[in-house]
Amino acid sequence: MLTLDLSDFMLELDEGTVKHVGTKTKSATVKLYHVTETEAREFGDRVKFAFDDGEGNHVEVALDPEQVESLLADVTALQDESTD
Repeated sequence: MLTLDLSDFMLELDEGTVKHVGTKTKSATVKLYHVTETEAREFGDRVKFAFDDGEGNHVEVALDPEQVESLLADVTALQDESTD
């Protein structure tokens, strides 16, 4: 399941052309639940994570190596907490 929350986001569709016409303060939140497939691969000097949910939804996130290390430390801490 994929949820998408867009704030201050407006598009104009004119004769097949899509153009952003809203404010520059737009933001979005995307959440993907029930992930069934994951992958990590090189993406230039970053690491790209790809997630699929089995319903045709796909999300990719590219992180700097330092962000990956921080994320791995968070996962390790969660694993340590669950074994206590």
